[in-house]
Amino acid sequence: MSLVHEALDRNARRRPRSTFLFDEGAAHSFAAVASRSEGIACGLRAVGITEGERVAVILPNSAAFVATLFGVLRAGAVAVPIHPDTTAARLATLLADSGASVVIAAGAMSRVVEPATRASSTVRAVAWEGPGAPPSGVDLADLGASRRADPSAPRISEEDLAAILYTSGSTGVPKGVMLSHLNLLSSAGSIGAYLHNRPDDIVAGILSMAHGYGLQQVLVGSVVGYAVHIERSFAFPFEVMERLAEARVTGLAAVPSMYATILRSRAIGELDLSSIRYLTNAADALPTSFIPRLREVFPSAGLYCMYGMTECTRAAYLEPERVAEKPGSVGRPIPDMDAWVVGPDGRPAATGEVGELVIRGSGVMRGYWGRPRETAAVLGPGFDRTGSPVNRVLRSGDLFREDPDGDLWYVGRRDDVFKTRGEKVAPREVEGAIYELDGVSEVVVVGVPHPSDGHAVKAFVLLRPGVTLDEQQVRRHCRRRLPAHLVPRFVEFPDDLPRTASGKVRRARLS
Repeated sequence: MSLVHEALDRNARRRPRSTFLFDEGAAHSFAAVASRSEGIACGLRAVGITEGERVAVILPNSAAFVATLFGVLRAGAVAVPIHPDTTAARLATLLADSGASVVIAAGAMSRVVEPATRASSTVRAVAWEGPGAPPSGVDLADLGASRRADPSAPRISEEDLAAILYTSGSTGVPKGVMLSHLNLLSSAGSIGAYLHNRPDDIVAGILSMAHGYGLQQVLVGSVVGYAVHIERSFAFPFEVMERLAEARVTGLAAVPSMYATILRSRAIGELDLSSIRYLTNAADALPTSFIPRLREVFPSAGLYCMYGMTECTRAAYLEPERVAEKPGSVGRPIPDMDAWVVGPDGRPAATGEVGELVIRGSGVMRGYWGRPRETAAVLGPGFDRTGSPVNRVLRSGDLFREDPDGDLWYVGRRDDVFKTRGEKVAPREVEGAIYELDGVSEVVVVGVPHPSDGHAVKAFVLLRPGVTLDEQQVRRHCRRRLPAHLVPRFVEFPDDLPRTASGKVRRARLS
């Protein structure tokens, strides 16, 4: 195993002219990205960055983001990617928490970044990229052109910290997940292997690179040698998908809310998307009703249903050839990782028993930055799948069951389970039933306080354009499919749902 930026360097030597990034009509070769990252590394070292210091990167998906990320790592520093949609208050919190020494940000974000950096006691330099930059700070292009500092590699190892990725905060205050060079490269190698990626792939980069799922599209590309077609956002879905069709992309990674948007659009279904040979889903469970509809839109694509979390990047996947046989399963552990279900005592659960998923392997994080108590709550001694004691497992907080074939089935987030009339409710079971109704685009089920039930089942249902559905129709369908205590007492039809920057629904904001 090596350092993350060394994977880029290997491809820069072997295939220097091959395209690594397509960004807004421009092609950037492996050699060009490597050279730009080296300049940024030299510039960072010239302003005094030393091994282990944190550098906040607040840039949209772009070639600049990728070169900056590799430059930070090449300098021996720790990258702290932050989504560009952040607020000044949240940015100030993240800068204080990470203790960032340098901020590299889009010039257009100066109104957000400047107040946050002024409030910071640790930030000593700011570099701006693109238009809108204020007079303060330096230009990233100037930093990237620097060759004043010693370009020799810093003394870091694969066990050293490479990145702090902040969780989206869908269930609480964001925590900084510490990932080493080994963690990131091990995950990238495993993902590239089970997806059968190859150098002639063109993979869509539509997910935010500030989050693990989106970042891995780039890291796998740096390992395998494929090209990444970068998109800034998914705000205009048809235009994005039209560009992906024109670019003849071969791989598309997305989250359920994006797939829901694609399936809502008849125009997208008319595009020629035959070049796409695989789809992946992670970050949240994919409704099984989406599967046959995705086959219609992407006729040449196999679907990989996956499970992962920021704390380990990826843990399990179901191969496309088994999706029809086991819709709803996330399959078995990925290469170099293991995942199994445990009971309340931490020992392996019986087949079919619902329990917490625990994970072990080279992709598991080092812990939460500056949070030893929270780290100890999820990382520590346990038992392996044979019941033998082991020193370290990651407790996911997610409820699963394992079937007789060894395949894993997601039941729900432990924190999302609630009781109504004394009975436990796993929201995903109710959501699955409602997804069966024709015209339903997305469903989220939560428990809301109720004077007699304790909590009542409430469903938020998004409909496809032109579809009409009322509360009684939803309740009648659920009565035919579910036990009485799972039938929603309340049904609401909003226009949209509150989401995190990574596309997950903020359940805590629904009531």
